[in-house]
Amino acid sequence: MRTRAPSRAGTASEGFVAALLGDGGDIPWAARVPARFEATLAALPAPVRAAVRGGVAAVDAYARVRTGRPLAALSAGERESVVAELGRRPPLVPLLDLLKVPVLLAAATERAAPAPAPEPPKDPPLTCVPAAHWPARSRADAVVVGSGAGGAVAARVLARAGLEVVVVEEGEHHPTSSFAGRAPLERFTDLYRDGGASAAFGNPPLLLPVGRAVGGTTVVNSGTCYRTPPHVQARWSGRFGFAPADELGVRLDEAEALLRVAVQPLDVLGANGRLALAGAARLGWRAGPLRRNAPGCAGSCQCVVGCPTGAKQSVQLSVLPDACAAGARIVTGARVRRILADRDRPGLPRAAGVRVERPGGGTFEILSPLVVVAAGALHTPGLLRRSGLGGHPRLGSNLSVHPATSVAGRFEEPVRSSTGVLQSVGVEELHDRGILLEATASPPGMSSFVLPGLGRALRRELEDADRLAVLGAMIADRPSGRVTGRDRALVRYALHPRDGRRLLTAVRAMGQVLFAAGAQEVLTGVPRAPRARDQRELDELLTRVTSRQLHLSAFHPTGTAAGGTDPEWAPVDGVGRLRGVHGVLVADGSVLPSCPEVNPQLSIMAVASAVAHAHLA
Repeated sequence: MRTRAPSRAGTASEGFVAALLGDGGDIPWAARVPARFEATLAALPAPVRAAVRGGVAAVDAYARVRTGRPLAALSAGERESVVAELGRRPPLVPLLDLLKVPVLLAAATERAAPAPAPEPPKDPPLTCVPAAHWPARSRADAVVVGSGAGGAVAARVLARAGLEVVVVEEGEHHPTSSFAGRAPLERFTDLYRDGGASAAFGNPPLLLPVGRAVGGTTVVNSGTCYRTPPHVQARWSGRFGFAPADELGVRLDEAEALLRVAVQPLDVLGANGRLALAGAARLGWRAGPLRRNAPGCAGSCQCVVGCPTGAKQSVQLSVLPDACAAGARIVTGARVRRILADRDRPGLPRAAGVRVERPGGGTFEILSPLVVVAAGALHTPGLLRRSGLGGHPRLGSNLSVHPATSVAGRFEEPVRSSTGVLQSVGVEELHDRGILLEATASPPGMSSFVLPGLGRALRRELEDADRLAVLGAMIADRPSGRVTGRDRALVRYALHPRDGRRLLTAVRAMGQVLFAAGAQEVLTGVPRAPRARDQRELDELLTRVTSRQLHLSAFHPTGTAAGGTDPEWAPVDGVGRLRGVHGVLVADGSVLPSCPEVNPQLSIMAVASAVAHAHLA
């Protein structure tokens, strides 16, 4: 086979990508990866982009020192030798694994055959007004900051009660028709804040991606809908005095009806889910298809980048249309700079509205006696601080994130995880120990699982990815994080030793399920111990691994403006009112007193409904 000669005028990115993928010019799709890699970097925040470019430059500089030439000017064999030498240096292995992520995202996109574009469905109507077109000053009965799970429900309750409601959303409106025909990676960088690169700093660091769009993170979550466990409801009520927990049953029923939640049918699960069920059955473990808000799911496996068929009932398809039908309006592309407060009257200050930034510069004001804050657990604290309302000493503390890790099993027959439900099956055998396993078939690079190897070894793994089944595990964590900052959230998270032990237990359990299902080997995602051929080898391997060597991600931040009756502990009172001011409610994941121990969308929606109804009572 004829191969391309190495380019002596290639960029550092071209040389780096070729080195990482072992490209000697013999794989047509690889030639497109550097451009996709660059486009992916362009969507990331400047500090992350600079860090990745710095890592690429460092590898290229090593090649120059080692050979006298940059990576792009080396032959495929010479590049392979350079990355192999780097890979043998243990301190550099975690860095190389982090640099792999954007390359794997780009490579997986270019390898995939374009999916047939479904006929774009017609979304229910929304009353959306771009921030550029909103008047300089307006009035409303209530302003809701954020349009995700909590904000959408609060807006619906208030609008249906007859209040004039304006929802202010920093993201844009992405109708279902905008998803069809676009590569998943393009949607990924559009639909997530910071291009999906939000992270928590700590040991280990973890990715913490959150959505930014009309509908918030519900547009890009898996569609899994767990009810808040009874023992969690009891804890919120008894220990914290959080009144919404007392009526959570009826509010959860309402949320499930709005989202049309049902158990996912077996015929659309896909092989990834069926293998998880088979492995759990052979172990005698509790498992079953997950309850999801996706009636008519076609198994597109694209939930985390916007459902292209409109089957997943994200709140922009299910809740916000009701709010708009009752008169609510949504301002898009609008960042709330501060909550306005009237401080001239005796007593506590009173909410007076919000000041909002337009994308192209300038501001406008919406005057209102009621402001509902639903900016999410990572961004609600900053908004309150820059509004002069963040004086409570525990605001931003109490952060739980549901730390997650993934492993993959290699099977003899193709699994083709891209066909079926992205998150399909729950294995609950260890849930009473704070460990929830879920079959989650995300594309390479889009989860906490990272393919092992460098050079040709990594390319072989990527080309053989169709035989991998992936399981993920979430840990009910202690509140080990904190969000600081006013204009930009800075997230710090220190994994608690107990939760580290739970993660290692979860890796062992996921291996058991995969081996029981017939896996030939299990890929751990741990750079220094990447694979095990049987359970005994996996168990032995895990005696040499710490939780800080795992690749971690998290998708469920909660608790940073916790509600409760203790004024010294809780920034928000027991019914959702921010302490120290009249007329400000908090109705998002930040108000949950502790980790909900399950995917939190239903919990957040139910609590937001209770908070809004309590205000109207």
